[in-house]
Amino acid sequence: MNITKSHLHVEFPRNVHFECSLCALCCGDTETNVRKILLLKKEAEKISKKTRKDIESFAEKINDKAPYAYVMRKTNSGKCVFLKGKLCIVYDTRPLICRFYPFKIDNLGNQHYTFSYTKECPGIGRGPQLKRKFFETLFAELISLMKKIVQ
Repeated sequence: MNITKSHLHVEFPRNVHFECSLCALCCGDTETNVRKILLLKKEAEKISKKTRKDIESFAEKINDKAPYAYVMRKTNSGKCVFLKGKLCIVYDTRPLICRFYPFKIDNLGNQHYTFSYTKECPGIGRGPQLKRKFFETLFAELISLMKKIVQ
């Protein structure tokens, strides 16, 4: 896996406004979406260290979604096990997939990536217009994490 910025082409959405409304909709299943919070091994280990819980207590091992190693467990109501009220108790170590929401990035092949977003999130259309720098920062987090995986 070659991850060098000089060979990448990344498309960012334009004219998107976003401000998190702290509704926690992203932290569980909705009427239209079943959330799968995929975890890299390193992310699960960080959460385990922070919470002092065995990984198996909050995540289920998976083998068919490389590079992901786990999927976060949910409560009976379909919410993330780390959601208390509307607050994430592992916020500072939450997985990258959570940091990205309501955005996601798709690999189109040939080092071509595109950002998209869900209009399900009530924060879309609110707040300031996001600049290219916002998406560059998210993408840099992804690149950094992926480099750690391949080392």
